[in-house]
Amino acid sequence: MLRILRTTLRTGVITEPVSVVDDELVRLGIKVKQVLDARFGGSLALREVDAGSCNGCELEIHALNNPYYDAERFGVHFVASPRHADALLVTGPVSRHMAAALQRTYQATPAPKLVIAAGTCACDGGEFGVTYASCGAVANVIPVDVSIPGCPPTPLALLKGILAAVNRRS
Repeated sequence: MLRILRTTLRTGVITEPVSVVDDELVRLGIKVKQVLDARFGGSLALREVDAGSCNGCELEIHALNNPYYDAERFGVHFVASPRHADALLVTGPVSRHMAAALQRTYQATPAPKLVIAAGTCACDGGEFGVTYASCGAVANVIPVDVSIPGCPPTPLALLKGILAAVNRRS
């Protein structure tokens, strides 16, 4: 054990230095926070629904909560139940098996509600389109307020889409 400790002390810190936080992210986050303070009482509760995606969009959505992007500091947080959500963030082409579940989730979300389609597949069906196994775009199943294109959309694009959605609601 002492040998491992000596090696660790001799090696020192070898991680990369922390980069400066992106100015565009901070400016966008401040805008989001101002809108949420004015229209949503300070926070926006999102329920993320995977309607049949490849999980690329989910990885970027999870990045919103990492220490770099930290969307929580701007008032954006994710909830486990649609009953506690202000908005639904839907990813993937809606598979036929998920269509009923997505409709029930939409109905369980209290009004007034927002629906954000995140990713190319959610916006227009992507490479899957409408097939025997896929309903295609989210808009084919439930009404969509804002679409965020990209395969997958970056966390910054997701934050811009969230801002566009909350600006739609008066």
